[in-house]
Amino acid sequence: MIAKRQKLILDAIVKEYIHSVLPISSKILEKEYDFDVCPATIRNDMQKLTELGYLYQPHTSAGRVPTDKAYRFFVNRLFENDIKEFENLLEIKDVIQEQGEDTLRFASHLLRFLAMNSSSLAMAHLFDRDFIWKEGWEEVLKEPEFEQKDFVHSFTGFLKTFENSIDDFDLNSEIRIFIGNENPVSDASDFSIITSKCMFPDKNEAILTLLGPKRMDYNKNISLMNSLTKLLEDID
Repeated sequence: MIAKRQKLILDAIVKEYIHSVLPISSKILEKEYDFDVCPATIRNDMQKLTELGYLYQPHTSAGRVPTDKAYRFFVNRLFENDIKEFENLLEIKDVIQEQGEDTLRFASHLLRFLAMNSSSLAMAHLFDRDFIWKEGWEEVLKEPEFEQKDFVHSFTGFLKTFENSIDDFDLNSEIRIFIGNENPVSDASDFSIITSKCMFPDKNEAILTLLGPKRMDYNKNISLMNSLTKLLEDID
């Protein structure tokens, strides 16, 4: 169990790391946040969070980096506070009206919209055609992690394994998030999945998925997927 202030500090570290991709030091927290405590107390709280498995220190002199446990804590708190509506769905509403009955054209536009707004690889598995469509390589490869060749190789292997096992996922219309080692596929410790089953406008069932580094922007991406699946549910 962690104290209220430690929860706020952990939230701040996850947010800062998602946007900076750099270990977060107590100095950054002191500068950017007002926790109404002295710097030594912030450092002590960070050490306690490290001992509890929420943070780790990649080097002795470095700041802290979130663990899978920290991301899970962060995501659970997002759901506890209710997921915000994604602000700009006008573009995809127009696509539904114009191309909703053309499954492949609709899937292409839908996935491009997801990829552009999430900085992730977007994928749809169309059950009626037993077909998988992907969009967003250009977007996801812009993420800093992909500057490392080994990371690219690991991601392509993870993606292939996920595609081969997607039918084994027990999914419904609820959003499911798998973080790092939570993933039910092998070699996925550096990646996260946000996925949900949905119904396309032509009444064909599909699985929509966002895949990317586990440092992805969960707040924005969960909001995006949640709002989009609700929109598809409301189509007559």
